[in-house]
Amino acid sequence: MTYRRHREDVLVRRNVTVEAIPSGEPIELEAGQLAQITQALGSSFTLLVEGQLMRLKGVDADAIGKTPPETITAPADLPIEELEPLVWETLRTCYDPEIPVNIVDLGLVYRLAFEPLPDDAHKVRALVDMTLTAPGCGMGEAIADEVCDKLLALPRVGEITVNLVFDPPWDRSMMSEEAQLALGL
Repeated sequence: MTYRRHREDVLVRRNVTVEAIPSGEPIELEAGQLAQITQALGSSFTLLVEGQLMRLKGVDADAIGKTPPETITAPADLPIEELEPLVWETLRTCYDPEIPVNIVDLGLVYRLAFEPLPDDAHKVRALVDMTLTAPGCGMGEAIADEVCDKLLALPRVGEITVNLVFDPPWDRSMMSEEAQLALGL
């Protein structure tokens, strides 16, 4: 599979807060501003605005004339043995806004575990250890927040803890073969 970058020009239709890439700093885009979509994967859009990359959350897709991306759904009475595959599927919808590969195939998720919640026999705490492609990446918090939001939306997940870890340090060898092919490596 070869990744081809396709850019689409869009007009910002309403004021909206985005995150600067790679710092993660919130920035307000104003209605009438021009932007280019450089990546529309998972549940967010990467925009190029006046030479700066920005991340727009999918819930704000209407600000650029798009519909919010679909989310993964599952029945409320999901059997516990079906939760882990659903969590992995959900994690595959989370993307680094600069790289067109999901965080699982990038090799950023080091551990996934579940603990029962003592006060609710039907819910669990999901524990995720993940890393970033670079320790100084300003988007780490935004990616971790996206993981939290998506996993908390799943049935049976009552709490989520995402630990950003840097040992072992990430390198290209941690990527899946599919990810390496998609990036031409």
